[in-house]
Amino acid sequence: MPRDEDEARERIVAAATRCVDRLGPTKTNIAAVATELGVTRQTVYRYFPGLPDLLVAVAEAGTAQFLARMEAHLANVTSPAEAVAESIVFSLNTIPTEPYIGLLLQAGENEVFTRGVTSSHAMSYGAQMLRRTPVDWDSIGVRDGDFESLAEIVMRLMVSFLEYPADPPRTDDEVRALVRRWLGPALAAHG
Repeated sequence: MPRDEDEARERIVAAATRCVDRLGPTKTNIAAVATELGVTRQTVYRYFPGLPDLLVAVAEAGTAQFLARMEAHLANVTSPAEAVAESIVFSLNTIPTEPYIGLLLQAGENEVFTRGVTSSHAMSYGAQMLRRTPVDWDSIGVRDGDFESLAEIVMRLMVSFLEYPADPPRTDDEVRALVRRWLGPALAAHG
């Protein structure tokens, strides 16, 4: 028996994560999560109104691991334009195969994923990631209050690339060049 509502939610998310690992995102459903946890579906619904809400919680639980890998990827990037370009390329290459963050794309819940990636919670994660890069943001006039809006632009662009890829598809170097060409001058002009 969980001690409180938070612990109950954590247990449900952990069970849903196990279901995604075992069944895959397309076969994970509320009934499977309830069975995994040994409770009724109504118990799961009490904490999560529907599968999309539960999948968002699973995706958020995987965010810390994703951010740690992105931080390592950007560890030597000191140019603002490069930091933005590399974060987008890293996301494009990682999210579709990411077991938890990308599961909403794989499960066909694109609308939920899109809303989640532009939530205030996601903007906060994006801002944290940008702050963690070795870029001297202050030198170009990006102040503490600017990171969430910059993260929003980066995330909206990344979602656009994921949901509406170019035809023919762009290579990583072509995406980098596109981002550098159009966002690089904006970042330089900001200061």
